[in-house]
Amino acid sequence: MRISLKNIVIPSIPLATLLVLLACALWMSTLVGYHLVIPSPENSPFVQSLQWLLIPNSVLSNFVGIAFTLLNTLLIGQINNRFTIIRTRTFLPVFIFLMLMGSWNETHLVNGSHLALTLFLSALFYIFGVFRDKKASEHAFMGSFLIACSSIIINPLIFLIPICWLGFIMFQSFSLRTFIASVFGTLSPCILYVAILFLIQLEFKIEHSFYLNFDNIFELNALSLTSISYIASLVIILLIGLYGMYSNFHSEAIQSRANLNFILLLLVFVIIISLVFYNQYSLFLPFIAILFSFLVSHPFSLKQNKFFGIVFIIFCVLNIAFIISNFIFI
Repeated sequence: MRISLKNIVIPSIPLATLLVLLACALWMSTLVGYHLVIPSPENSPFVQSLQWLLIPNSVLSNFVGIAFTLLNTLLIGQINNRFTIIRTRTFLPVFIFLMLMGSWNETHLVNGSHLALTLFLSALFYIFGVFRDKKASEHAFMGSFLIACSSIIINPLIFLIPICWLGFIMFQSFSLRTFIASVFGTLSPCILYVAILFLIQLEFKIEHSFYLNFDNIFELNALSLTSISYIASLVIILLIGLYGMYSNFHSEAIQSRANLNFILLLLVFVIIISLVFYNQYSLFLPFIAILFSFLVSHPFSLKQNKFFGIVFIIFCVLNIAFIISNFIFI
């Protein structure tokens, strides 16, 4: 039996709408099932204000999260089309991202993280745009500016700035000009943020403006057997996807190869900081999901054979089974 992903890679408008609605239904199912999730502790004044307005586990909070997620899916499609991350128009990065967001109920509470992801995706437009341009100071400034803005929401994201500098090297665009522009882009929102806090807080202390909350005590036995099996399965699917991507990497354009390598570097680093700041791990899950979706979608979109069709089906079944397990083991 032939298994093809063609209809999902480039779906019709009705099918694409149906897939998006199904992913939203997975998300909203947590309101009637496994929805009592404790938010990650985040002492950022911005996030505290956001949680005061949008009470976690509420219907309004979930709808706002879905709205931001749908906005981010539009940015995903635009990034792929503009910079040819995958050398074809494909719906799979959007679908895989929505599937993961619907399955990971911890992400339904972190609206600040969804907003930070929107800023991060916007930054990628500028960062990818510096390819082989050592005079791209405007792009370097804006990319770093937007990531620094996202770090005001999730403070550990500030460590993505050095990764962007590595990206400039990978894109053959690193120079004193782009480096200085990036530094000023990083400092600008931080200075403005501190100045606003100084004006509105009666007892202002600069050390209370940013909270990193180091917590690298990761205990594997704290995870359930279901979670361990699910994570291990996703890792295997990612490794299969990377093998499929790199097995024919020479046929990719030079810029596409640099973009994909940079996305993989970002994924590895975000996973590392999610372990270092394990008490805030759910804040990094949307970032992991978007980077995972780009990398896995590459072979699924370009290698439409029976093997990758089966792997894709396994991925979908795996996420649905994970959601069902959450309903069973409340």
